[in-house]
Amino acid sequence: MTFTRGVALVAGVLYLLLWAIALHGAPSLIPLLAIPLILAILVALLVWLQRFMGITPRGSKFENPSDEDPS
Repeated sequence: MTFTRGVALVAGVLYLLLWAIALHGAPSLIPLLAIPLILAILVALLVWLQRFMGITPRGSKFENPSDEDPS
């Protein structure tokens, strides 16, 4: 497992633990936990809509340093 996947897994488990705490006695956490979930759903829906419409992602406008000629 790579470091990035490990961090994502730990963050996901922590997020689910916070939801469990919110649902079992700390209802003031629910709006705070719902915001990232709603934003993630909106981003996923917009990415799906772009692909459905056939809009390709724009390429990077930055030049790669490895593409430059060192001489």
